[in-house]
Amino acid sequence: MKSIILILLVFLAMGCDSTISKDGNNATLNIKQKELIMADITPKVTGIGGIFFHSKNPKETSAWYGKNLGLAIDEYGSPFEYRNANNPEEINYFRWSPFDDTTEYFAPSKKEFMINYRVQNIEGLVKKLKENGVTIVDTIEEFEYGKFVHIMDPEGNKIELWEPVDSVFTKMGGPTTK
Repeated sequence: MKSIILILLVFLAMGCDSTISKDGNNATLNIKQKELIMADITPKVTGIGGIFFHSKNPKETSAWYGKNLGLAIDEYGSPFEYRNANNPEEINYFRWSPFDDTTEYFAPSKKEFMINYRVQNIEGLVKKLKENGVTIVDTIEEFEYGKFVHIMDPEGNKIELWEPVDSVFTKMGGPTTK
């Protein structure tokens, strides 16, 4: 009982209400706490947005993954659909894409892959990265489905940063891997 009272006091000190389950043991997040989480605009990575890799024949590779592993394949590879952990009503997307071996999209990296990270506050993140001496490959580009910029890590990997607008993909519809 003392631990429940202590939990309540901590939540109240944080300016949040708390809901206790019927068994009296578990404190759960309420609407105010969820709003605090959703209002966070700290420049940072929030997840993985895609995995891109070289392939001798991207169409055949995609077809193989579709046939053998059940990926929903479209002209760019496979879109994966999942729920946002902080906002379960929101659908998020992840892109799996084989690229032709001759692509220059991964340049200046010599690696055969590139990872796309989902980010929030891309402008703030680029400012922070510049202050930290990170190599910024290009400028932020904006599309209907989000903002993009590319950076290099210390190992020579090109990284794609994406501030997504997931609702565009939801409206487009189409098969997704779930």
